[in-house]
Amino acid sequence: MVDQYCDAYRDLFPEVRTFENFKHLHAGMLSDVKRKSLPEIAKAVGLHDAQPLQNFLTNSPWSVVALRDRRLELTLLMLEGRSFKLVIDETGDKKKGKHTDYVARQYIGNLGKVDNGIVSVNAYGVLGDLTFPLIFLIYKPRKRLEVGGVYKTKPQLAVEIIETLLKIGFNLDLVLADSLYGESPTFIAVLSKYEKHYLLAIRSNHREFSLPDQEAKYGVWQEFERKFSDGKSEKRYIQQINESESRLITYWRITTDANNLPKNQTWYVQTDLKSDMAVKSGNLYGFRNWVEYAFKQGKNELGWADFRLTNYQ
Repeated sequence: MVDQYCDAYRDLFPEVRTFENFKHLHAGMLSDVKRKSLPEIAKAVGLHDAQPLQNFLTNSPWSVVALRDRRLELTLLMLEGRSFKLVIDETGDKKKGKHTDYVARQYIGNLGKVDNGIVSVNAYGVLGDLTFPLIFLIYKPRKRLEVGGVYKTKPQLAVEIIETLLKIGFNLDLVLADSLYGESPTFIAVLSKYEKHYLLAIRSNHREFSLPDQEAKYGVWQEFERKFSDGKSEKRYIQQINESESRLITYWRITTDANNLPKNQTWYVQTDLKSDMAVKSGNLYGFRNWVEYAFKQGKNELGWADFRLTNYQ
């Protein structure tokens, strides 16, 4: 499997030994090694030590940008023009010390709290039951910027990702993201500019619900079955907020318990999808949570948190 995957990139490596180490690194990441550090990967693939892998990551003549572009090119060919849902989400991992570029004390999603670590903004597609990675960009905190570096917020990084995907030719039919992006006027303006539908989380105290002299009005709860990728389903409830047929954007509350509204199981979203799509909207937003959870598990299995890197180019 590793050979078949790697062969699609063979011509991007001017040296045979560089290509071999590229394969070794992937084989090690897919192995059952618990800690995916370079020394452990070297042992798993039969290398005498980790020096060849270290040289591959630091000194070998290859381009991560060219590699990424080839992967996206192959993904585009696989899709054959089909549209898909785009999920935008940031993720973080704990890192000790400050040797890794852009590590800082910040909110780490993998831990669910503020800690010392690194964060990236990620985009992945959903087509039916298939989830596939697209682009990620490292979030660079102001205090860790290199000389001459330009600070970009996470929504700005997400905009950069979306514009890159559209330029390449990917066909996005819906964008899903959490409240960090749902509360960003810049992010929403870009989606509107490119006429891309969206379903975005918002805070429970969203500005639309707290206008002067106007209280939020809640519609009738509608029950629906939240369908999961394994074929199972669970009962959910969805309710429109500030109902109006003339609105281009509609607001919804989704929960597992309409009577008690448990904090960790109640979501507020906004969408430009038509308001008669209530049940469909509830299931569509579930994709984001599903992909976020699956991505976290996959990332941990591949050992993302075990690497310490400098110079991300």
